[in-house]
Amino acid sequence: MTKKEIDKSLHKIVKESLIDDIQNGTYPVQAQLPTEADLCRRFNVSRTTVRNALQQLVNEGYIERTQGKGTFVSNQRVKQTLSSTEGSYMEQLRLQGKKPTIKVLDFTVIPSDVFLSHALEIDEEEPVHQLKRIRYADDVPLQYEIAYLPWRLTTTLKKDECEGSLYHMLRHSMNLPIAKTVEHLHIVHAQEDVAAQLDIPLHFPCMQIETHAFLADETKIEYSIAYFHGDKASFTIERHYDRKELKD
Repeated sequence: MTKKEIDKSLHKIVKESLIDDIQNGTYPVQAQLPTEADLCRRFNVSRTTVRNALQQLVNEGYIERTQGKGTFVSNQRVKQTLSSTEGSYMEQLRLQGKKPTIKVLDFTVIPSDVFLSHALEIDEEEPVHQLKRIRYADDVPLQYEIAYLPWRLTTTLKKDECEGSLYHMLRHSMNLPIAKTVEHLHIVHAQEDVAAQLDIPLHFPCMQIETHAFLADETKIEYSIAYFHGDKASFTIERHYDRKELKD
């Protein structure tokens, strides 16, 4: 094993040991971690190894480093992978040891206005389902979303079915599998309704994802806007490339 491989193995050991300490409460939220020198002595490793391990913990949201003050355990954010497909919300939260739940706040049929008719590519005044939901992680509000679906395609949609994965239900109960989504990510300041639903201060920074969902024939089946608690959510974007197409 090369020195580089040994160093990589050592900082992985340091990192995973500190994660265990955070998760078992040895270092609770907002607790200060030992100094780099103390960690070097504890693990019998170099300062470079400790710094590499700490930087990875920063990148993954476990800790925060404050210049001149030290290293502290952060409020861990729920991580979601944007490139995952249906059912991923429940699955990803459970893998992180969180209890996921979805609460339906409103389920009504409304006439589409100019904006919605354009967003869903339907006639103005055509009826649409309006669905408002909150997603929770361990009973803490994480995401507030408002979705719109053409009523003529989803007439059998029921409120209680929307307390799980909407896309899973569309596929398996209504034979309307989502073939593609186009999503736009923005940073916004919470307005009154969003602030109230996410239990955050007015104008608090939020992540907003605007989604257009399509069936295989390019029919638009859903338009939605979701707001995520800025302190409790983080996102991973995974991309795959064909090596043959990569150029220097």
